[in-house]
Amino acid sequence: MALKRQNKIDASFSMSSMTDIVFLLLIFFMITSTVVHPNAIKILLPQSKQQTSAKPLARVTIDRDLNYYIAFGNEKDEPVAFEDIETLLRERIAQEPEMYVALYADESISYRELVRVLNICNANHFKLVLATRPEK
Repeated sequence: MALKRQNKIDASFSMSSMTDIVFLLLIFFMITSTVVHPNAIKILLPQSKQQTSAKPLARVTIDRDLNYYIAFGNEKDEPVAFEDIETLLRERIAQEPEMYVALYADESISYRELVRVLNICNANHFKLVLATRPEK
């Protein structure tokens, strides 16, 4: 009985290991992108010796051109008129009573602009934190 060996060349390619790598990379980039929260608005914060470690639930940002931005949680900073800041903060405080506001202001703006936002927070009894950069 003559047994003949069959040497067939299989032209298929298994993609399972390649898809595993792609899914691992996808998971890695999804996790790292949620951790990183860059501030797209260019402001130079004043220096301070003490820093707070708590994360605010709302951010009010004033850049050097006196443009106002507001963001809640991990949302992107959205431009807003000064007159609308109080109503937006009130709406969010109604949902989150323990919320506090962080004020990010460029160090070159006048003190008067800071006081305007401080007066809004004081009149409505919002908890406010001034954002600074650490001293070197």
